[in-house]
Amino acid sequence: MSIHCELLILVLALTLHGQVHTGKIIGGHEADAHSRPYMVLLEGHMESGKIKRCGGFLLSEDFVMTAAHCQASSYTVKLGVHKNSKDEIIQNIKVEHSFPGKDYDETNHINDIMLLKLSSKAKLNNNVGIIALASQSDGSLPTSCQVSGWGIADRTTTYMSPVLREANVTLIDDQRCVAYNIYCSKGETGPWKGDSGGPLICEDGKAYGVVSFNFTPAPEGPTIHSYTKIPEYRSWIDLIMEI
Repeated sequence: MSIHCELLILVLALTLHGQVHTGKIIGGHEADAHSRPYMVLLEGHMESGKIKRCGGFLLSEDFVMTAAHCQASSYTVKLGVHKNSKDEIIQNIKVEHSFPGKDYDETNHINDIMLLKLSSKAKLNNNVGIIALASQSDGSLPTSCQVSGWGIADRTTTYMSPVLREANVTLIDDQRCVAYNIYCSKGETGPWKGDSGGPLICEDGKAYGVVSFNFTPAPEGPTIHSYTKIPEYRSWIDLIMEI
């Protein structure tokens, strides 16, 4: 890595201090019920007894992808969710093994990706399905993409959305994001608290990224939303999913 790139990463790391958020869909709208059957509502059970909620997405009958910063002591995967209520018929499956990205850096969110192997196979139906991943040959910058999740829907509340929401985002060619080797979108619209680990879906319907963190490069500047690049991890993903 060049000295120039290292300096850019250092500058980005410094701007993240105190401004990192763990993923809400702001500026979006409610998704059509069960129009995204691959979406996962992930509950991470912490040693303190608290529950950390993140998004995720189903890759096969027994593997889910999410963000590494959603790590917990144990997990419950909720499939087939639209409205997060006791009345909705969903599948609740425990996680057998977790596989955080190799050399995941909690401070700078490098390699912020994680695979979860389910303790039992998901039952695929109209409300529960899998999504294809972008391949290594899909590494060029896509433009028109979408994000979805149950995160906080506006800045006036601290509660997660009771329904799945979605928003359109446009990826930007930003030197900080290039240096950090992540996809980025900019502006008010995008993921926020509670949406971490959800997928970035682009024009061809494949998952290109994993919702990672938000940062503000300058005071009062626009928020930048970042996504871990799935094409960069396809060899690792394929290897883990063979286990």
